Amino acid sequence: MAISFQYNKTSLQLLNKQLKVRIRALPILKNKESALRAEVKRAKDVAEKLDMELSALYQKYYDGVRLWGEFEPNLLQVDEIKTIYRKIAGVRIPEFEDVVFSTKPFLVFTNPKWLADGIRILRELTLTSIKRDIFIEKMELLDFARKKTTQKVNLYEKVQIPGYEEAIRKIKRFLEDEENLSKSAQKIVKTRQAAALIAEEEAA
Repeated sequence: MAISFQYNKTSLQLLNKQLKVRIRALPILKNKESALRAEVKRAKDVAEKLDMELSALYQKYYDGVRLWGEFEPNLLQVDEIKTIYRKIAGVRIPEFEDVVFSTKPFLVFTNPKWLADGIRILRELTLTSIKRDIFIEKMELLDFARKKTTQKVNLYEKVQIPGYEEAIRKIKRFLEDEENLSKSAQKIVKTRQAAALIAEEEAA
């Protein structure tokens, strides 16, 4: 990234200001990146654990799968998934709170005996699945924020800070050269003036 600047003291001051802002921000961004990385791993671990729990539940109830044909599809419904939002390292993420289910009334005597157990199993499967999905969403949001933070860290560390430092060096070198030239020019003028004065005195 080319840093635009002019060879003057005003531009030098502005570049110094920008450089200081980035140098101060870099450790904060690195800490944020580390925190997000840790949170992504934590969310991923929980999502994987819930995924294994879900697979284990499916395996556990697999033998009774033929009975689900007798189960009314709308007997159990999810009315509401309750989540709260909180911020982790500046990122707004969902946290699971509760699931509100509703069960359609049914007659115990005219339905299969296992129906009540079926509702309990279905609630368990649905609850685990919802928790897993929320943790996957949480992991994805945090990982997106981590990637953006990593990009910013790299931009500051590898592009902008070295770019500003280089631009500042160039301006300082230019101003020093300009000052040296000015001093040299002043010496030449003084020498010429002194020589002219001597010549005038000799002529008189």
